[in-house]
Amino acid sequence: MSFLRAAWLVASKDLRVELRAREVVVAMSLFAALVVLLFAFAFVKEGQTTPDAAAGILWITVALSGTLGLGRAFDREREGDTLSALLMAPVPRASIYVGKLIGIAFFMAATELVAAPLVAIFFDVPFGAHALPLAGLLALGTVGYAAVGSLFAGMLSRNRGRHVLLNILLYPIIVPVLIAGARGTQALLVLPAPDTEQVWLWVRILAMFDVAFIILSLWTFEPLMTSD
Repeated sequence: MSFLRAAWLVASKDLRVELRAREVVVAMSLFAALVVLLFAFAFVKEGQTTPDAAAGILWITVALSGTLGLGRAFDREREGDTLSALLMAPVPRASIYVGKLIGIAFFMAATELVAAPLVAIFFDVPFGAHALPLAGLLALGTVGYAAVGSLFAGMLSRNRGRHVLLNILLYPIIVPVLIAGARGTQALLVLPAPDTEQVWLWVRILAMFDVAFIILSLWTFEPLMTSD
C-alpha cells in the first residue's frame, strides 16, 4: 500500500467517525464561539473596538479550540483498543502520523470557519476584504499546529497524564506559529492598505516552520510510537 493511500485511509476513517458522532467539531466550534464572545465583552467598550487585538484573539481562539481536537486525536484509538492494531498495520508508521495530521487540520479548519467571522463581526475588522491572504495564513498556521500536535498526541497516547503533558509540551513549541500568524494577520489590517511585505514575511516563516517540523516528525514518529 502506498504511503499517501495509507495516510488518506487513516484520515478518512477519522473524518467518517466524526461525521457520525459530530462531537469534536461541535465542541471545538462552541468553545471557539465562547472564547470570542468573552474577549468581545472584555475588549469592546461602548461600541469601540480594538482592531489591533483582533488578530491575537483570532489566533488564541484557534490555539485553544485546537487543543480540544488534539486531545481526541488518539483517544478514540485508545478507547476502542485499536491503537495497537493500527500500529501493527502493514504500512509505514509515518503514514499514520500524516493521516492524523490531515484529520486534525480538517477539524481545526472547520472551527476557523466559525471563529474568523465572529471575530470580524465583534471587532469590526475587514477580514472579508482580505479573505485569500487570511486563508493562507490560517492554512499554514493550522498545518503547523496540527504537525506539532499530532506528534505529541501520538507520543503521549499511552501516558495516563497525556492531557496535562500535551499542553505542557505543545504550547512552547507552537509559540512561533501563533506569533507569525498573529503578526501576519495584523499586517493585513493596516490602514489604508495592508502591509504586503510584512504579510509575505510571516507567510514564509510559517511555511518554513511547517516544512521543518513535518520532516522532523516523519523521522521521529516511528521510534516514538514503537512499543517497548
